[in-house]
Amino acid sequence: MNTTASGGAEPAVLFAREGAVAVLTLNRPAALNSFTRQMHRELWAALDQVEADKSIRALVLTGAGRAFCAGADLSEFDFRAGDDIMFRADPGPVIDQAFNPTTRRLISVRVPTVCAVNGVAAGAGASVAMACDIAIAAPGANFIQAFSKIGLVPDSGGTWLLPQRVGLARAMALCMTGDKLSAADAKTMGMIWDVADDAVAAAKAMAEKLAAMPTKALVATRALLRGAHTHSLDEQLDLERDVQSRLGFTHDYIEGVTAFLQKRPAQFKGE
Repeated sequence: MNTTASGGAEPAVLFAREGAVAVLTLNRPAALNSFTRQMHRELWAALDQVEADKSIRALVLTGAGRAFCAGADLSEFDFRAGDDIMFRADPGPVIDQAFNPTTRRLISVRVPTVCAVNGVAAGAGASVAMACDIAIAAPGANFIQAFSKIGLVPDSGGTWLLPQRVGLARAMALCMTGDKLSAADAKTMGMIWDVADDAVAAAKAMAEKLAAMPTKALVATRALLRGAHTHSLDEQLDLERDVQSRLGFTHDYIEGVTAFLQKRPAQFKGE
């Protein structure tokens, strides 16, 4: 079932269900799936569906057409000449009200997320791809930190996510130059997991694999890994202990150990 846009317009985000996997597709192909405020709202609505349906165990995010996402749709900014142009064209409000909530929601959604980067991921589009747990790109896809070309800095979490993936030296050069990064180089640098001829099919296969695994443990692993660089080793050791203890009260922990001892495949429920 697809999300529906207001006023009967073509949905900016498509929602489909394939077994235990939700497939969300950014759907403004003529605009290279650049984000409008409406697209953000529809993405949040789709994520609400994922949160509410406990039978969904993984999520795939991709784009329609030849692009994944070209970042913000600049046509929503007011660049008309006038003394107040800097106030009208201020990117801060849309970042605060739309892009930052989207990044926060993707990073904290209750299921593992796989991004199928089917084409260019530019600006905030690259940040959105990195906000997903695992990214698989098509051979012709590329990643562009386009912000320096228009006098801005990476946003939507880009300055936090990119150094984590590729290291400070590479992140610095990519962000300052705005040079295009190929899918193959993105894999070599560690920005993405893999390159596949059919990125969407590969992402769905990965999501199906994750959907059969212990969901709560996977999401807890994501949180520990993403936050590790902000903690000391002692703090991280304590966090690992506390999370392990909490997971010890889940169905999937008991099932996993029991299945191991009985030498049979585990039947995880995500509980």
